Amino acid sequence: MRLADIAHARSGDKGNHANVGVIAYDPADYDFLKQVLTADRVAAYFVGLGPTRVVRYELPNLSALNFVLENALAGGASLSLRIDSQGKLLGTAILDLELPDRPIRAAS
Repeated sequence: MRLADIAHARSGDKGNHANVGVIAYDPADYDFLKQVLTADRVAAYFVGLGPTRVVRYELPNLSALNFVLENALAGGASLSLRIDSQGKLLGTAILDLELPDRPIRAAS
């Protein structure tokens, strides 16, 4: 299962840091995302960008997780030679992340 199957994402920059928000389509999937979408998993997925640290923030009222990838933008918009110097495409990229299958929910 890909992350895109259960969530959507938005991303952008804060200087040299990237910000990636992941929002569950169904609030019932939020707990699953909290278990499997860890800061370590996101750091490993974006290792090619060279983040020095990834911090995860939980937003339970929005069924969302926000990740800050520190120093992942090669200097940021005014310094970076990368095509995506503001991290706008990272939200699209994270949606391809493979997740383990979620447990089957009991019918209500």
